[in-house]
Amino acid sequence: MPSTLTEATDPWCLRPGESAALLRGHPWRRFAVLGDSVAEGLCEPVDGYPDVQWADRIAAELRAVRPELAYLNLGRRGLRAHEVRATQLAPALAFHPDLALVVCGGNDAFAPAYDADAVDAELTAMVEALRAAGADVITVGMFDVSHSPAVPQRHRAGLAERMRRLSAHTGALAERLGTLHVRLTDHPLTADPSIYSSDGRHGSARSDAIAAAETVRRLGAHLAGIRQAG
Repeated sequence: MPSTLTEATDPWCLRPGESAALLRGHPWRRFAVLGDSVAEGLCEPVDGYPDVQWADRIAAELRAVRPELAYLNLGRRGLRAHEVRATQLAPALAFHPDLALVVCGGNDAFAPAYDADAVDAELTAMVEALRAAGADVITVGMFDVSHSPAVPQRHRAGLAERMRRLSAHTGALAERLGTLHVRLTDHPLTADPSIYSSDGRHGSARSDAIAAAETVRRLGAHLAGIRQAG
């Protein structure tokens, strides 16, 4: 990444006024986030990019349109998918969200014993419960962290296979359950070292800015579809 690149000049980030146009008149008033460290926000600082994590960025963009938006982030680092459901689904439902972001499974996929079907079952249970409660649900196919320079070469092939299997399964689940799905795994920058942190597990502030842009664009496409249908 050129040293002069900043969020304001990054072609993959939101342009001035873009979010306001995409989210104009959005209906959401209560936004809940469930998940692991990606949800909690452990992005590594990068010069030229505000140190604001992905979910907080989405909430800020939603609040720019509706200042009264209530926001609850339940994300906690280190959790596997079954732990996210066990500890976060009930408080999320008690919050009565009309928009929810669910992101987990990465910690499961880091283990060679990753069970894709078991993670699918946990995600399905969370999405179905949130949808039944009246919330629109955002799911995500995460960046393929196997490209991080901090991942040892001997682990990359196996991790890449598991991360892409997680992404493919989550994409199929999203199609089946009707979520607002954000596809980051095959983003043009997924192999760019500048979007990963030095720990080999998380993203940088740049990746969070890009993920927020892609999420806002997905929400905007959903809203545009509703306007067109109406």
